[in-house]
Amino acid sequence: MRLAAFRGVGDPAGVRRVGLVVGEGARWWLHPLPDGTDLVELLALDPAEREPLADAAAQADGLHPDEVVLLPPVYPVAMRDFLTFEAHVEGVGKGMQGHASVPEEWYAAPSFLFMAPHAVTGAHDDVEMPPDTQRLDYELELAAVICRDVRNVGPEQARAAIGGYCVMNDWSARDVQGREMKLGLGPSKGKDFATTIGPWVVTADELDDCRDADGFLDLEMSVRVNGQPTGGDRSSHMGWSFEQMVSYASRASWVKAGEVLASGTCGSGALAELWGRSGSLTPPPLQVGDVVEMTIERLGSVRNRVVEATSAVPAIVPARRLAREQVSRA
Repeated sequence: MRLAAFRGVGDPAGVRRVGLVVGEGARWWLHPLPDGTDLVELLALDPAEREPLADAAAQADGLHPDEVVLLPPVYPVAMRDFLTFEAHVEGVGKGMQGHASVPEEWYAAPSFLFMAPHAVTGAHDDVEMPPDTQRLDYELELAAVICRDVRNVGPEQARAAIGGYCVMNDWSARDVQGREMKLGLGPSKGKDFATTIGPWVVTADELDDCRDADGFLDLEMSVRVNGQPTGGDRSSHMGWSFEQMVSYASRASWVKAGEVLASGTCGSGALAELWGRSGSLTPPPLQVGDVVEMTIERLGSVRNRVVEATSAVPAIVPARRLAREQVSRA
């Protein structure tokens, strides 16, 4: 089952509804569910409970894509971005360290960072060029929507907390990110301006037939810039499954319904990795006017255009420099 959040083209910006997606490829229709339907609560229902609701929605007239604006499927209560593709770690490491390597610490646990949940954008929204960057990049990722609160759960228990999956583009300002990470912090301003999720959520049960022998989802992932292929991978190349990621995140901590957990960038799923492997900015960083389209098998596509920023940002205030004797006394 595919569930989308949307508003009608003529609706006010604050309207948010949930609907059932029917059809394949470019020929799909959106059948609204009753007003007040919560997408995360719907994901938490057993499939047998969801089916009658979906059947009822499918009986009514559907909306054509031209009649709706797809919204982010959820406005996450929190977002965690993992680093599960070994090939990406190796490629980016070559650019940062001058040689392809994977730190031994990567293998120890599925590490993650927290993201800015209020920065999510819809599947077809324009994305404004962030300030202070000459190296705008994309990151092709697979994301899971959490539908039940869990804490200290093993992978088997964690599976029940995963309501469904969607496509994610974790937009990144690489030069800003690099400055921040030299301090052992971040990335923060290098990533908090936009994260695309969508186009809808495919319920977890719909993908049970896509698992490999080790239980990993095996879906083709690809990205195009201005219609030209620039990278791709398979989700089965992750070092950890989503169940293992949820389990790790839940250690001595709550993972809450409404969170989004992402795989991290797949192999060749970001320009920074290609730059690291080639030793040059080839392909070039994203510019205003570029269109980035990401597709994951069975999940659909997100397509966003980079546009000029519509408002000015305040100047950055550098730190005051204390005399050395003042710093020593501190």
